[in-house]
Amino acid sequence: MDHLTILYRGPLASCDYDCPYCPFAKRRDTPTQLRADRAALQRFTDWVAACEHPISVLFTPWGEGLVRSWYRQALTTLSHLPHVERVAIQTNLSHRVSWTADADLTRLALWATYHPGQVPYERFLGKCRDLATRGVRFSVGIVGQPDHLDAARRLRADLPAGTYLWVNAAEGRVYDDAEAAAWTEIDPLFPLSRRPHASRGLPCKTGETVVSVDGDGTVRRCHFVPSILGNLYDGTFRDALTPRPCPLNTCDCHIGYVHLEPLALYNTFTNGVLERIPTFSALTAARAIGVGGAAGA
Repeated sequence: MDHLTILYRGPLASCDYDCPYCPFAKRRDTPTQLRADRAALQRFTDWVAACEHPISVLFTPWGEGLVRSWYRQALTTLSHLPHVERVAIQTNLSHRVSWTADADLTRLALWATYHPGQVPYERFLGKCRDLATRGVRFSVGIVGQPDHLDAARRLRADLPAGTYLWVNAAEGRVYDDAEAAAWTEIDPLFPLSRRPHASRGLPCKTGETVVSVDGDGTVRRCHFVPSILGNLYDGTFRDALTPRPCPLNTCDCHIGYVHLEPLALYNTFTNGVLERIPTFSALTAARAIGVGGAAGA
């Protein structure tokens, strides 16, 4: 196998924030659930360490992983493995970032989301500046809620130079052209998120070179298609890896549609697919299209 990308989501479902647009807000895992999550993550880390082919991992926990020591340790450990090309995690940055000093920063990356109302602005911005000073590769994002627009503009102006600020379309929200244009001024790639992508029958890398894995090792093509390909730990998934079309009508999440081949987003993000960092040239081209692209997307 040339390379396998894994989206890992264990049992962890607790978060320290209470965002109104998230079903896992302020949810608490029991000590038993946390022990199970820790054991599952250790098993997964051990499996990756034993792999004999290149691999990349994006942790996509329902809750906040970096407040748990075992996620910080897993990221650090995996970053030092020579066959791990990238290890990244989605996070709200509520925990200190000093742990990154122990990681291999040529392989580690963070996908950070700012949630206005959940954390003081200067505290979040300070974490971003700290990461930049440390040389950690990261992107920053925000949900495109109308009441987040001013905060997003402020963040765009204050983030360290070169930091990509992405905007996710709010779940179920329809953006008129004026709203889309405002968000596109902040994130030139917002048109990709504005509407769900028609996907049924289209070729997708998931199920071939990209898979989703849960805490039990169950392998699916992605987080959004429930059919099972096999299990990671008994190796039964490997024979199921093959090119296959998407069975869903639409795909509206970046960690899904980035792998849709007709969108050619691997050219847009190249080695930043997992942490959602586009190339400078792709971002420049998108910015040149500007508002017209938002209206026509």
